[in-house]
Amino acid sequence: MDQAFMKEKKILPLVLSMSLPMVVSMMVNSLYNIVDSFFVAKVSEEAMTALSLVYPVQIVVTAISVGFGVGMNAMIAFFLGEGNEKNANRTTTLGIFFSMIHGLALTVGCIVLMPYFLRLFTKDAAVMELGIRYSNIAFAFSVAVTVGIAFEKVFQAVGRMRISMISMSIGFAANILLDPILIFGMGPFPEMGMAGAALATGIGQVLTLLSYLLFYVICPIPARIDVHDLNFDAAIVRKVYSIGIPAMLNMALPSFLISVLNGILSAFGEAYVLVLGAYYKLQTFIYLPVNGIIQGIRPLVGYNYGAGEYSRVKKIVHTAFGMAVVIMGIGMVLCWSIPDVLMGIFTENPTTVSIGGKALCIISLGFVVSAVSVTSCGALEGLGEGMASLWISLARDLVVILPIAYVLSYAFDSVGVWIAFPVAEFLTALFALLLFQRKTHQLFAADVHP
Repeated sequence: MDQAFMKEKKILPLVLSMSLPMVVSMMVNSLYNIVDSFFVAKVSEEAMTALSLVYPVQIVVTAISVGFGVGMNAMIAFFLGEGNEKNANRTTTLGIFFSMIHGLALTVGCIVLMPYFLRLFTKDAAVMELGIRYSNIAFAFSVAVTVGIAFEKVFQAVGRMRISMISMSIGFAANILLDPILIFGMGPFPEMGMAGAALATGIGQVLTLLSYLLFYVICPIPARIDVHDLNFDAAIVRKVYSIGIPAMLNMALPSFLISVLNGILSAFGEAYVLVLGAYYKLQTFIYLPVNGIIQGIRPLVGYNYGAGEYSRVKKIVHTAFGMAVVIMGIGMVLCWSIPDVLMGIFTENPTTVSIGGKALCIISLGFVVSAVSVTSCGALEGLGEGMASLWISLARDLVVILPIAYVLSYAFDSVGVWIAFPVAEFLTALFALLLFQRKTHQLFAADVHP
């Protein structure tokens, strides 16, 4: 239960040991959507379109869960670095409790509002019916999602990255096994179509949560749940939300972005909506290894910041940035080398595959430079600067890309939307670099703690 390795181990081996399990975990997590999409695409193109329309709301559920978890993660790591185990336990207890509340609210809200949301983007009765059928089951598992992610962040905060990797892998293995069985019907199981895809994902999420609970019982960690700590501590709750809410918005912004872009692209045909949805599923697979690195360094940044090891904080961030550049470079090469193959995962329509292949080649031009903004956001969250991280995400997913996409769609039709992606990445990277340097200079010079 000694966490001193976070400030004593050499930087590169430390970052690798913390990040690689998270890279595997995040890649496994991204495969949930890839696998669902692969099998749903075999049902019909209407089914895949419905899944693409529901996806932004699923991002919101994940964003709220992960965002709040980021607040928990940062504060638990900071308190442990400071040597305050009592407050680390209190943060863990309150965090799990509030995650349950979030899950219940999301279950009710998403199921009730989904029909109204879908009507904003389609009038196709078949797409509507399939979307509602999928979402009613998928969002019934929201509590398992929110609490499971909260436990994930607790284990990450104390450096137990392999537990996250194992638990998420168990859920994915169940999902990939159950998808074809429940969607198409095998053995004693009836053919369930879209409902089967949602149920397979939900069962996987429950198994992930149960795995975390089992590890929590059998593996002692220095951040425990204690009912005596359930008393409301305004200072801790306020700080968790002050980091968590910007992190939630950081992750939810792509949902808003996808919804607006869906509105722009729907004028050119539903095939373009499908392509955008398919791209974001591929993007999760490409970006999530980088996000795994960020999740790996976030507790390291928080712990070393709490311990006053500022030079190590900078070295950790620089190391993570280098790793992110390599991964995003590989992603760009793949999108240029086999774009049609990648898009073919989601549709068998040759016209849609062609449209999607061209989109991937254009969008991927901004992959490498995006490492600047992604790494800056994660490092700032680890330092407790949630609002600064939010400003970067707002620039990337709202302020820059939407006006450019809207204007260029008139000049170049759908291609203008794809061009907006790399333009936004380059402009945001410059802003992120300047903001990160300014914030770290202020924090380290003033020795200000959360």
